[in-house]
Amino acid sequence: MDELTQRIKAQARTLGFDLVGVTPAKPSQYGSFYEKWLAQGYAGEMAYLARADAIAKRHDLRLIMPQVRSAVVVALNYYQHPPAVYSSDGPIDGKRGRVSRYAWGADYHDIMWARLDRLAAFVEENAGQPVAHRRYVDTGPLLERELAARAGLGWFGKNTMLISPAMGSWFFLGVLLLDLILTYDEPLDVDYCGTCTRCIDACPTHCILPGRTLDASRCVSYLTIEYKHPVLPPTLSPLIGDWIFGCDVCQEACPWNRFSSPTREMAFHPKPGMPSLDLDEILAWDDEQFLERFRDSPIKRAKRRGLQRNAASALRNQS
Repeated sequence: MDELTQRIKAQARTLGFDLVGVTPAKPSQYGSFYEKWLAQGYAGEMAYLARADAIAKRHDLRLIMPQVRSAVVVALNYYQHPPAVYSSDGPIDGKRGRVSRYAWGADYHDIMWARLDRLAAFVEENAGQPVAHRRYVDTGPLLERELAARAGLGWFGKNTMLISPAMGSWFFLGVLLLDLILTYDEPLDVDYCGTCTRCIDACPTHCILPGRTLDASRCVSYLTIEYKHPVLPPTLSPLIGDWIFGCDVCQEACPWNRFSSPTREMAFHPKPGMPSLDLDEILAWDDEQFLERFRDSPIKRAKRRGLQRNAASALRNQS
């Protein structure tokens, strides 16, 4: 491995990232799979995924950054053990709604963007020249999980999550595109899921399909965050239970997550009131109260009306 690549990886770990790998910026091998997935309606109403320009960019990183040569892919652990008031079946303290672990603390975008900016500055300093770069955290038209798999960070689980043999699947991904040729990692190129179907069996809405395919239109995370209608689908709402933002069921069922350890990132530790929220309190909030509570939280993506819709559904399911 060349010295610059070694230094970049060491700096990524110094900045707090738990995993780091490097892959060449070659075209995606999942372009046709992605287009078929869209054609089958599995993206639900996430129209931004089906824009022609975005599809093309996901196929070829050079349409995002023409001079790109390499992608540095990082992972940041967000796992937290549930508090005593939580059980595998959800909160045990009354009318409360469950929130996915990734939203218990601060918004991961801001934390990871800042660190990737610092990593980019380190690259330029150590390369001894300006280096064209772009950084992404879950907001750009690129296939982060494919890049992470190619960089050796893990393999695609049957629930379509990226799973690391070292730390399971409770982590965020970030990508730094660089106009540099580096030394590249090899993908794992192995299926460690074997015959296990625990994630498929556990999914309450049966959205995990054969062939490592997710019908996002049925996924609880999609329904509680991305689905913008004032009422949840009547056939699916009862299956959502008391989830009001996201879902952790398939990850909680995955045997590989027995290797997960709590994150070192203090910003991801549960905010007051987490990991579940009082449903009656949510229904009483106005816009100002909602924004004040979730100003630096991923939960703001659901908007007040979405979270209140989910809370109303959870209350019905608990009655």
